[in-house]
Amino acid sequence: MSARPYDVAIIGGGLIGLATARALQETSPRCTLIVLEAEPHLAAHQSGRNSGVIHSGLYYRPGSLKARTCVEGRRALFRFLEEHHIPHEQCGKLVIATSASELPILADLERRGHINGLRGLRWLRAEEIPEHEPHARGLAALWVPETGITDYALVAQALARVIREEGGTIRTGARALGVRRGGREIIVETTAGDIACRVLVGCAGLHADRVARLCGLSPPVRIIPFRGEYYELVPERRFLVRNLIYPVPDPELPFLGLHLTRRVTGRVEAGPNAVLAFKREGYTRWSISMRDVGEMFVFSGFWRLVLRYGRAGLREMALSFSRRAFAGALQRLVPDIREQDLRPAPSGVRAQAVDPSGRLVDDFHLLEAERMVHVLNAPSPAATAALRIGQIVAARALARLEWG
Repeated sequence: MSARPYDVAIIGGGLIGLATARALQETSPRCTLIVLEAEPHLAAHQSGRNSGVIHSGLYYRPGSLKARTCVEGRRALFRFLEEHHIPHEQCGKLVIATSASELPILADLERRGHINGLRGLRWLRAEEIPEHEPHARGLAALWVPETGITDYALVAQALARVIREEGGTIRTGARALGVRRGGREIIVETTAGDIACRVLVGCAGLHADRVARLCGLSPPVRIIPFRGEYYELVPERRFLVRNLIYPVPDPELPFLGLHLTRRVTGRVEAGPNAVLAFKREGYTRWSISMRDVGEMFVFSGFWRLVLRYGRAGLREMALSFSRRAFAGALQRLVPDIREQDLRPAPSGVRAQAVDPSGRLVDDFHLLEAERMVHVLNAPSPAATAALRIGQIVAARALARLEWG
């Protein structure tokens, strides 16, 4: 065990955990801290396996934590990217309506965008869409210029470098096994030894609910993993997508639908779908954990989720097992895409909090207790908003820290 307790221990070395550590250093330079990451390297899961999009704040309910932190976090992120010379572009994106039923939803997105403070939004008629994306088609579209792209794994590396330079400790290969209280201290039992701290922050992503339960809490939600599968365009067909092309999302679901995304490396990815994963790190359809499946099946909210979204789930499964269906969904946006233009790309897994009623928790969700703060739900746009979320979590952690 550490010779003296750290002021704050953070479980989770993804973007939220690292951003929280950095915010603690900026707010309270004398705060001693350690980041504990279960995997051999940082940003191993959601933080390093996402589409690389810097979201504008278009989609989120005005006044929600998502809306506030996305807009503020995006601005902070662009400053951070510039300061640390991380590749990025503010390339803009199109959100395209391909049916008459989607036009009112697109109009509502435009309204939300204006309320959330986005600048430069522009409604495009069908004939104006090719001005931005020559191969895209639709009835109307929304041009969103404040959207961008970057590499979030590099963002995590830059945050870790600064944290270490400022005296913070980061320990990888330190999976939390248990948490107990020892007087005025909290002891985190890990695979790398015991760590004592005065305040504990949980930013464990796919295992956020489990870490909260390790701490003796009863989180009101359960993490259900959803795998997002991607294809990429073969190099000779990348010209079909200039920047980012999105469909109008289903307002009943917290997923954005299949979209086309240019990466900072020049690759063009297509996806993701959203299929139930049978392992919290289930990056292939054959990845199965009996523990994870068992926990899902005994959770009443899971079965209510199946009843509520079963039809949508079947559509997503069809996309998972049929490249032709996947290409057909993309053809609604870019008709020239062919099945043979797609090749498999790495998948990601989204940690989605579900409540006992079967509702997909749409906003960021924090759980606070004595000397603890846990981030229980941090889906997209958490990467974009990470620096701002980190400030919020850091402030709540410091409020629980009693200086000797």
